Amino acid sequence: MRLRALLDTDALGLKLLGGEDELDRTVRSVMTTDLRDPSRYLSGGELVLTGLAWRRDAADSEPFVRLMVQAGVAALAAGEAELGCVPEDLVVACVRHRLPLFAVHESVAFATITEHVVRQVSGERAGDLAAVVDRHRRMMTSGPAGGGPDVVLDLLGSDLDLRAWVLSPTGRPVAGPKDADPALSAEVCAKLAAEHLAATRTGRRAPHRVPVGGTTYSLFPVRGRGQLPAGAGAARGPQGGAGSSRGVRETVLSDWLLVVEADAGDWAEERLDLLYGVTQLIAVERDRRDAARTVRRRLAQEVLELVQTGAAPAEIAARLRVAAPVLLPGLGAAPHWQVVVARVEWEDCAEETGQVAQTLLEEILVDPHATGPEQSDRIAVAHTGDEAVALVPLPAVSSEHDGSEVGVLADALLESVREPLSAGLDGDGRVTLGVSAAVHSAEGLRGALEEARHARRVAAARPGRVCAAGHQELASHVLLLPFVPDDVRRAFTARLLDPLRDYDRRHRAELIPTLEAFLDSDGSWTRCANRLHLHVNTLRYRVGRIEQLTGRDLSRLEDKLDFFLALRMS
Repeated sequence: MRLRALLDTDALGLKLLGGEDELDRTVRSVMTTDLRDPSRYLSGGELVLTGLAWRRDAADSEPFVRLMVQAGVAALAAGEAELGCVPEDLVVACVRHRLPLFAVHESVAFATITEHVVRQVSGERAGDLAAVVDRHRRMMTSGPAGGGPDVVLDLLGSDLDLRAWVLSPTGRPVAGPKDADPALSAEVCAKLAAEHLAATRTGRRAPHRVPVGGTTYSLFPVRGRGQLPAGAGAARGPQGGAGSSRGVRETVLSDWLLVVEADAGDWAEERLDLLYGVTQLIAVERDRRDAARTVRRRLAQEVLELVQTGAAPAEIAARLRVAAPVLLPGLGAAPHWQVVVARVEWEDCAEETGQVAQTLLEEILVDPHATGPEQSDRIAVAHTGDEAVALVPLPAVSSEHDGSEVGVLADALLESVREPLSAGLDGDGRVTLGVSAAVHSAEGLRGALEEARHARRVAAARPGRVCAAGHQELASHVLLLPFVPDDVRRAFTARLLDPLRDYDRRHRAELIPTLEAFLDSDGSWTRCANRLHLHVNTLRYRVGRIEQLTGRDLSRLEDKLDFFLALRMS
């Protein structure tokens, strides 16, 4: 489509600020970004939409526009919502470089412009896609209940005879055809997500074709705002849209994927273009859902800052009362809360990964059995530095210490996502999570945060790409052992137990088994003697020999604890 056609559409609310002589340029795709340098995601011919968050002062406009021109974009459209108007320095820079510039009225969403451009461009490529897009637009504008990716997938089925699903990066079904029988199983979803993440990590060309149980599926990435658009020309470049190592790390754990039950290996270019156009429509819905989380993220960030700065419990409690009705509409009283801490770590990476962890933790915490985006998001996630912190409200929790609490369990969180995440992290990445116990007041929130952070450190000490630990595991001091260096552990164990092992080898005295049984019996002579089928005097002799060989006193708690830890470390 031509730039001139954009001005003829009143619903887009565009005002031309410069470049009147360049309006015959052709728009091939659309991209929304607030990156200071999005050039690596541009392939030429885009209408670039920006909210101007990249602009800190007037000096930023010239280099930004120069990058746009070098990338060959068709035009720039700047939103007025952030600054009230498009700054003059940006207008001057665009005029200097002959880059058409539009102002987008604050009442017009970028998603509206994106959908219009995709519809027009795709219509010029393939008539069947134009029909799909047009019907999707009508259903989207009929109300919230009529829109979303489910509509697009139903139209793919009715118009193009293609069964398709949208999955999250962890394999959670986001949308699917209503008449899909049988539906994709959890195992198939996990495998497809794992293949998608592995392909993205290695930079393989999309679409990715995956055979599962005699059926071939084709996987198309669905990219969000500020990422490489999933349009045909951009997504099927030489690297299949993989981008740099840093770019992959920023997006591999957040991309949705469109799964089509077909082998796209022998498809014509027009049909591939059609599916890439559909991914852009789905990306619009993904951005809408992401934007809906903004309020929850802000609430979590405010609570986290209050907790970390030592604010008064009354102030924290007031903020929690604001958060409760947002996360659990209709709840009469403030709920109990749990804290979940997550960290994503890449080898040889100095970049902060808190935002990546935030997006991933939001996905992991979504209830897979809930229906609709509103019902599936019951958490608020903030990020700071290299970690993400989630506030999880619990609508009904029994007394805090009677052992009957319900809520988030560390192992259950990772049960269904371990396979795909391990594939996406293979080689140089790790995800670790820690989960606190439930607390019922603002006073307990700081302790819950520290408890979750400590649990995450315990998880980080375990082997594997994806690990979690919960508050239940922190009751034992044995979990401190992974944080002790190996050479220190070996020296400590040898100093305490080697004399006993040597004596056992020479005399077959069974001092080590006796020591283990004595500690397991909590130092009870009678219970230990019965367990070992010994006379109490024989047991006393053996324990005396242990104390003589080691110089320790098994009546002292400190020495009992040292022996206990040495046995565990051995």
